[in-house]
Amino acid sequence: MKGWIIALIVLAVIVAIFVILYFLGKKAQKKQAEQQVLLEQHKQSVSMLIIDKKRMKIKDSGLPQSVIDQTPKMMRNSKLPIVKAKVGPQIMSLISDEKIFDMIPVKKEVKASVSGIYILDVKGLHGKMPAQEQKKKGFFKRAVEKAQEKAGAKPVK
Repeated sequence: MKGWIIALIVLAVIVAIFVILYFLGKKAQKKQAEQQVLLEQHKQSVSMLIIDKKRMKIKDSGLPQSVIDQTPKMMRNSKLPIVKAKVGPQIMSLISDEKIFDMIPVKKEVKASVSGIYILDVKGLHGKMPAQEQKKKGFFKRAVEKAQEKAGAKPVK
């Protein structure tokens, strides 16, 4: 009898946690959609020479102090995709969108859509953009592919 009561209490707590997470996720999704619309409204096309790109902590990124102060305390230790670029006569540190960070070529001139210090999109200015590099496969995926090759089945991508 006591075990059932404890199990029901634990189950109720877990269900409550899932309900809270569902509503917080919905709220965060709406907020992100609003911010994306704002970024799209204020984007500008700029030609720039990409000097360097790295994932680094916001403290070490070289961004203006006002930007660092405005970031939430929890985000200050997370790594961001930072691009150092020469825009006109200035060398600036910019934050890249995570989706396009791997496509940004280093030591090349590109035409980028920028909203403030945030890079939204990149297009090649001179010549072709390099193809996106394929990620390294982990140990488990390589082992599965080798096993499938030996068995004569098609490899799963």
